[in-house]
Amino acid sequence: MNTRVIIREVLKTIVKSENLKIDEPLNKYTFTKTGGKADFLVFPETSKEVQDVYQYAMQQQIPVTIMGFGSNLIIRDGGVRGIVMSLTKLNRIQIKDTKIITQSGAAISDVSKFALSHNQTGLEFACGIPGSVGGAVHMNAGAYGGEIKDVLMECVVMNKNGELMTLNNEQIGLSYRKSRVAEQGDIILEATFELKLGIYEEIGAKMDDFTLQRQTKQPLEFPSCGSVFKRPEGYFAGKLIQDSGLQGKQIGGAQVSTKHAGFIVNVDKATATDYVKLIQHVQDTVKSKFGIKLEEEVKVIGDNLL
Repeated sequence: MNTRVIIREVLKTIVKSENLKIDEPLNKYTFTKTGGKADFLVFPETSKEVQDVYQYAMQQQIPVTIMGFGSNLIIRDGGVRGIVMSLTKLNRIQIKDTKIITQSGAAISDVSKFALSHNQTGLEFACGIPGSVGGAVHMNAGAYGGEIKDVLMECVVMNKNGELMTLNNEQIGLSYRKSRVAEQGDIILEATFELKLGIYEEIGAKMDDFTLQRQTKQPLEFPSCGSVFKRPEGYFAGKLIQDSGLQGKQIGGAQVSTKHAGFIVNVDKATATDYVKLIQHVQDTVKSKFGIKLEEEVKVIGDNLL
């Protein structure tokens, strides 16, 4: 048997057959609707399956890439070699007193709504964040004055050696759109949020307000990867882009949103290459005009087309 067949057969002993896909186009799984194929795409249903896939890949020196919802991700058109693990089937959410324990593949917006249903306050800011819990923790996602670091108590992670560890908030090392676990390459499997008992109507009203603001200000009518750039200290990325005359700038099917310049939207069958070229053009233009280097908030992975 050739190597690909061997990998396929081993993976089928770890995950269910329906949870394994070969040469799967990843544009089905990203918010930009772009991206090439994964050699192997697996959907583990338990932490044990994540461990087993990862440890097998380590033994065979097969690259492993972790995916959540693909909301803050651009996958190049050449795709991803090795094994891509999507954690979206690890999506259980539970509550114990004022603690919400959730697997990393759950949508952070669903966790926010779950908190509302149990009269728990603290996660209202996350009601419109379009990513997974793992992704939100990985980058310390935030909106409307709130951040994950404000409510995260601890996480269960798997380190580069395939070992499970429980880390507290300080050990996770959360800062603006960064975390120590991301820098170390740890895989987040579970998160515990410490919230407070609140009043359902007040929590719901705040979430409704945030949702309205998001619908009014963000280009939700097009596929996008959300806010593309981090906020430079003392500035707003969207304002810098707008003041550079880039709003509406288009390369291929990717366009700097005319509604919010901090977003790049897929208006006409954009490719990942279109996105990457437009991101670079925006960075170069803002740097030339204002002397400020915009740092990407979106993560770009994968191979270029040959």
